[in-house]
Amino acid sequence: MTTRRRLSTEERRAAILAAAREHFSTTHYPDASVPTIAAASGSSQSLVFHYFGSKAGLYAALVEDSLRSLIDAPLPTGHTTRDRVSTLLQGYLDTLAADHTLVAGVGEPEAAVAHRRAAASALVEKLREIIGIGSFPRHTWALWGWVGFLEAAGRHWVEDGCPENQRWPLIEAALGALEGALGDWRV
Repeated sequence: MTTRRRLSTEERRAAILAAAREHFSTTHYPDASVPTIAAASGSSQSLVFHYFGSKAGLYAALVEDSLRSLIDAPLPTGHTTRDRVSTLLQGYLDTLAADHTLVAGVGEPEAAVAHRRAAASALVEKLREIIGIGSFPRHTWALWGWVGFLEAAGRHWVEDGCPENQRWPLIEAALGALEGALGDWRV
């Protein structure tokens, strides 16, 4: 007979999010099953709802968690701007390969879409800081356009199965797109 250890609130929440991340990596939001996620996490369906309120709340929390880890990733200091953006891109692709919830899915709830918008804004601000630019309108539009490019290219890369032989061509294309949009790394 095995005895189960009672998980702390943080451990239980993390277990549910891990099971949800695994489930959503192969299942679109409308087809996802909270009972399946609950069983995979060793929880009851009512406990999932207790922590997240609804399937939409669970998905939104998962998207927020994934995006936060991406945006908050540290970047090296003392490197060129291009190298720092390259490091950001490498981390982005590593995270995309491991966590497909970073790619917007079919039928997502509005709360998840709102987290994606907030993360895009945070990424624009992080890029503004890395590159050292202010709020000049041309640069702002260039950064927003580049974030859209990155989302579309990342989605395509994931749909192709995250081919390793396409990682550096994608990174180089993204770096070139940003440099071209800004006109120079030293704006």
